[in-house]
Amino acid sequence: MQIELETIVAAPPAAVFSTLADVDSWARFMSGVESVEILSPGAIGAGTRFRETRTMFGKTATEEMTVVEIEPPNRLLLAASNHGTQYRVEHKLAAAGAGTRLSLQFSGTPVTLLARIFAPLGLLFAGSVRKQIEKDLADLKREAEQRYAGQD
Repeated sequence: MQIELETIVAAPPAAVFSTLADVDSWARFMSGVESVEILSPGAIGAGTRFRETRTMFGKTATEEMTVVEIEPPNRLLLAASNHGTQYRVEHKLAAAGAGTRLSLQFSGTPVTLLARIFAPLGLLFAGSVRKQIEKDLADLKREAEQRYAGQD
């Protein structure tokens, strides 16, 4: 499964990236996220691990995620592994006039035999996953724009 989305945020890349990298605050401004628990000490960086809890398909699910790459203010790559599937969420940011073009690429790759067998069933949920990611992106956009407007 692969989902690609893009939006324009009315704030510069540094402000958008700052909001995105504020993982500890996601539950406050992303309606789909119930809680975040940072598992690694120190500032967010490559190797930082955290648990994100959200409700998907009517069930509460907690995923342990890892920051794989972080290149402020241009890129943040997260990874998780669950039920034999490797997940990647890549955020790319680029200046777009006075704002930021924020792209998100989500992918899920089955790596175990059982996950490969059930992969076609996962495609049935792709529309719901896409809607949740669209909502997360809209929430992130709104928060970044509010934070940036508050700096004036």
